[in-house]
Amino acid sequence: MDIEEIKQNADNKEFIIKAVSERGKYLDFASDDLKNDRDVVKIALNQDGEALEFVSDNLKNDKEIVMMAIEKAPWTACYASERLKADRDVIEKSVETYGQTLYFASEEIRDDDEIVKKAVSNKGLIIKYASYRLRDNKEIATIAVNQDKRAYHFLSQRLKKDEDIKKLI
Repeated sequence: MDIEEIKQNADNKEFIIKAVSERGKYLDFASDDLKNDRDVVKIALNQDGEALEFVSDNLKNDKEIVMMAIEKAPWTACYASERLKADRDVIEKSVETYGQTLYFASEEIRDDDEIVKKAVSNKGLIIKYASYRLRDNKEIATIAVNQDKRAYHFLSQRLKKDEDIKKLI
């Protein structure tokens, strides 16, 4: 299946379903209506979670759709709507395996102890996007520095002077 053929059939639902079932990112060449079609989008995401990039803004605000993408490709939380970037379930699911998602999370989520712990557990440096309050949390700082010594540079001034933290670097 070639891209020109997909573009010529951008409005043909059956054709696009066949295309995205082979390669989810072919959703990029579907019509706007089909990028907003739950059936088409689910097939594309089942094939490749990264296809979330090409989903309509309307469906990027659909928690079920976004969670489907995150299941396959945790980093795709960056494509979620602003509302879902502030949704604890969405961000928590993503940071379990992809700590960098904290960068895209709302300020409230960046101040959530449990989510930040999960994020720094697999990406210590991401502590730099945690709230100032949590960059001054010794437990979180310890996790982050153990994961990546460079996380030390983003801790509060108080924790940079802490003897237990200094021993970790």
